[in-house]
Amino acid sequence: MRSRLLKIVGQTVALAALSVIPVAVSAQAAPVANGTSSDQYASKWDIYAGYAYLAPHGTVNVPQVNGSTVPFSYNAVNVGGLFSAARYFNRYVGVQAEFGEHEWGTGSSSGNNVGTHGNNDGFITVGGGLIARFPTGNITPFVHGLVNAARVSGPDHNQATWGPGLTVGGGMDYETPLFNHHLAIRVFQADYQYMHADFGPQAIPPGGRANINAARLSAGLVFHVGSIAPPPAVTLACTASPSSVFPGEPITITATAGNLNPKENVVYSWTGNGVTGNGASATVKTDDLAPGSYSAQGTVKTGKKGKEGLKPWQSASCSASYTVKEFEPPTITCSANPTTVQPGGTSTITCQGVSPQNRPLTYSYKSSAGTVTGTGNSAEFSSTGAPTGAAEITGTVSDDKGHSADASTTVTVEAPPAPPAPSPEQKRLEARLALHSVFFATAQPRESHPEGGLAASQQETLTTLATDFKNYLTYKQDAHLTLTGHADSRGSAEFNQALTQRRVDRVKQFLVEQGVPEASIDTRAMGKEQQLTTEQVRSLVEHNTDLSDAQRAQTLRRLNVIVLAQNRRVDITLSTTGQQSVQLYPFNAADAATLLSEHAPAPKRKSKRSNKK
Repeated sequence: MRSRLLKIVGQTVALAALSVIPVAVSAQAAPVANGTSSDQYASKWDIYAGYAYLAPHGTVNVPQVNGSTVPFSYNAVNVGGLFSAARYFNRYVGVQAEFGEHEWGTGSSSGNNVGTHGNNDGFITVGGGLIARFPTGNITPFVHGLVNAARVSGPDHNQATWGPGLTVGGGMDYETPLFNHHLAIRVFQADYQYMHADFGPQAIPPGGRANINAARLSAGLVFHVGSIAPPPAVTLACTASPSSVFPGEPITITATAGNLNPKENVVYSWTGNGVTGNGASATVKTDDLAPGSYSAQGTVKTGKKGKEGLKPWQSASCSASYTVKEFEPPTITCSANPTTVQPGGTSTITCQGVSPQNRPLTYSYKSSAGTVTGTGNSAEFSSTGAPTGAAEITGTVSDDKGHSADASTTVTVEAPPAPPAPSPEQKRLEARLALHSVFFATAQPRESHPEGGLAASQQETLTTLATDFKNYLTYKQDAHLTLTGHADSRGSAEFNQALTQRRVDRVKQFLVEQGVPEASIDTRAMGKEQQLTTEQVRSLVEHNTDLSDAQRAQTLRRLNVIVLAQNRRVDITLSTTGQQSVQLYPFNAADAATLLSEHAPAPKRKSKRSNKK
């Protein structure tokens, strides 16, 4: 009677499940009550009732009391009912209790030594264990593992008792939105079952214990009771700081996420004009953005790494607005005081820059004639070397964002008064007073011996100059010689500045020793500035009348060495006429090899006799 009742219940549940499928399929798009999506819903209790097939196939060697074994084959398919209840602790893991009874069969069971047996053996299993489900929309796969108590009974085993068993398997449930998550169809449940049967002495044939392997397939209905509250939705808020900038100023976008699970991975992403970042904050580069309003979009995703296919990641988005303002470049005004100077005179240039954004400002200057020096809002213009007329001085102010503005002012250089007509003797002396630049060997004079370093050939040049200039002073007492020192491109700026100062000081010292008044000599040390270029040196060599064609060709093959040597010099300028020294290199001088060498001459050693003095 109980077997027939189980069969009726199982068949009824299976037919009900099959009849619900078409209705459930047509209701897939039905809305979910209480605003909970199917991905978020998870039941607390799952109660299952279904129709089941049990196939205990295989041969069992049943041990006998006399020590032998009897093969016993199961070829039957038993049908019955399967009932279970699962309690879930969260969306995925729970515990399960299960009861199954299969008490009627189709097929036969037989033993080799005893003939054909009945096919109405009964199988009862009661077990419990763990179950894991994986909700994905309307489909919920699951796996479980149970430890059972199993009993095999029937006419051939009327002494059967309970024995241990094991169930391992899984299946798939189809959620039916039609019933608002109260009902699901278990499309299938497939299990492997192991049972340890007890064949007592009254069994036919009599024997002991034996192992049975079985396959079980079931389908039915799952009733959902209660629900597990889904985790709170992830939130994301974005702010821009500052929210209003000028082009070129950076903006920081900060995202603040809420309801994050600290055990899950968090991934941020950003989009927007000029927006870069991969964490909770991003930077907006506004250099290339036109004035206007913009927004940056941020997204946060959270979930378990590598589990996105089984458990969808949660995500949230946000947006932050910011404004790029129209940039106002700096302005500048410039003035000169005085506005008119004599040749060689100076004027103070004052420039005033203003930044509407109060950005830090830097100043620079240039002049169409003469020279202008200064780096602040005040500079000095020198008309030395400037022709008569207006010299335009331009001041430039720049902010730290690369924007600049220019302003100009002019200084007029007056023509010098006409000098008195020179006497015939003065004209003769001016014609005789041929100025020649003075050249030095590498790194000469040394810091330890500033009084040396002047080659013999160059001393002869200066001796002639001193004699002629002293005679010239009798006619032009205000005449001055300006000595301008230069150095080659090697060495640091500080070293070359000090070196050129020693060179002009050495030439001045020699001229004073020859009787030239010290007050009539001015000096300027140029360091590495105003060097002769390669093309200028090439032109000087090509026009040097002291060289033969063969010597000129040989010299040009060493042009890189000649460029260095040509820049180790002191130029001489006569103030009254503006005459500048001829930069004619003494290639044919006896000490030319020393002057041309790229290496500094070795210091002379003192003799033993001098050491005794």
